[in-house]
Amino acid sequence: MLGQVDAVHGLYYLLMHGLFECFGPGTTTLRLPSVLATSLAAACVALIARRMAGQLVGLTAGLAFGLLPAVQFYLQEGRSYALIAMGAGISTLLLVTMLEDRGRDRRRRWTAYGGTVLVCALLNWLSLLVLPAHLATLVWSKAERGVWARWAAASAAAVAAALPLILFSRSQSDQVSWIPPLTWHMMIGPAVLLLIGGIGALTDRPQPGRLSVAAVGLPLLAVPQIGLIGLSLVQPLFLDRYVLFSMLGLALLIGAALGAAVAALGKRFRRASSWVLPVAVVVAVLALLPQLLAKRSPASRVDDVLAVAADVRHLKKAGDAVLFIPAARRDTALVSPDDFAGLRDIALVESAAASGTLKGLEASPDQIRTDLLSQRRVLLVTDAPNVARPVSAARDEAKMSVLRAFFSAVADRQVLGRRVTVYERLS
Repeated sequence: MLGQVDAVHGLYYLLMHGLFECFGPGTTTLRLPSVLATSLAAACVALIARRMAGQLVGLTAGLAFGLLPAVQFYLQEGRSYALIAMGAGISTLLLVTMLEDRGRDRRRRWTAYGGTVLVCALLNWLSLLVLPAHLATLVWSKAERGVWARWAAASAAAVAAALPLILFSRSQSDQVSWIPPLTWHMMIGPAVLLLIGGIGALTDRPQPGRLSVAAVGLPLLAVPQIGLIGLSLVQPLFLDRYVLFSMLGLALLIGAALGAAVAALGKRFRRASSWVLPVAVVVAVLALLPQLLAKRSPASRVDDVLAVAADVRHLKKAGDAVLFIPAARRDTALVSPDDFAGLRDIALVESAAASGTLKGLEASPDQIRTDLLSQRRVLLVTDAPNVARPVSAARDEAKMSVLRAFFSAVADRQVLGRRVTVYERLS
């Protein structure tokens, strides 16, 4: 199947397949890797900040990362993005360690650095945007020539090893064709993040002879965001989850800002300074609590397959047929086959399992038109109007043309990105 779709996620699918074999399929097994990865990423943030600015900034930065709404959302998702954030955290920690450690035993750590970057690239090659962020850190910190050479070698090896996947996955670019083109409205979020990060960078007061938090955090926040925007000018790719790992940089800068605030208060109010961090954490949790709860509610799902399947179960009658527009919406039936029991998928000629595809193989437009005209009642499963793309495929055009000309809609349900409409044949 990876030869036709989602090769870019092949390593993640392999990992989850192994976990499902060991622990059984279920939501706990699906989500636990993201939870653990987020915890390790937060630990990496704390260690990076502590190494550069002390224990207080480290603790603050680690807590900030865990409380960021984007991080909270993807730690509960059965996707690879939390794992990539963990890998970016590990590679950044290794880089900081090698920049500050003047010891000679660096070969193993550079090998680990390149290997970590490669694994992240195999999970999603847009994670390679961490490399220009690290490049900016090297420039900012005026790294030694030897560090430059080793970083270049490790980075080049990782990119070269990931290049076959990058080139092959480009042939499957239709899988991201639904991403909308870049607009000015989409720039508001990154602009706000960069503003917050910039303020944090201005408050950073690095210790003499130590790498600054700003030199690591600001490039890690800004470069992936700006890089993804640049790529999206060529092909629409701008989704925040692709650069979730940039939140590592934001957390570092927030930690630096709060650390500076505590230090400033400590000079004037020694007793009050010890309360700054606990109060800041409580305030942040209370302020973010409604959003954090909302992200864990069913309403946060922009594409609820189970909800629309339940609508199909209530609307169907014996002898009904079902259509999917586009064919990828057949995933609703694949996830909840019991809800579609008794319905005839009149466009399907070969199932997803038999054809080795995600959506199965459909009949020709003429055959679909002929079969559809023989039906009395049809359920159409499609996207909600606010997310639907114009019908362009010949098969989908054939489905819609027959429904418009010979059928009438008698029921319609919409829920979280999906829609099911019941059509009855005109007399």
